[in-house]
Amino acid sequence: MVVRIRLARFGNKHSPFYNIVVAQARSARGAKPLEVIGTYNPVPKRPTNLYDENPNARPYKEIALDRSRARYWLGVGAQPSDPVWKLLTMAGLVKPKPATYLEKNV
Repeated sequence: MVVRIRLARFGNKHSPFYNIVVAQARSARGAKPLEVIGTYNPVPKRPTNLYDENPNARPYKEIALDRSRARYWLGVGAQPSDPVWKLLTMAGLVKPKPATYLEKNV
């Protein structure tokens, strides 16, 4: 069976919060995963102490990832979804996907 690394949505309406999970490819988004390897909060947060002193401080999105477990699951053949691929690229675990022909010409 195919194992995927993907996002499982939690949180309230209009305030999403995601768990980065390892699950069977055919299971539902809210089904119990094989393992939770991290969290992702896409709502930008402002730096607390620095924002008062520096108004140019940029908001950031929180990503917490167990890198060793993510490396293990990638090693045994788990396939990340596209949003998770971007998160793993930012963490330095995978290379960026090459742009396809359609993406280059749009």
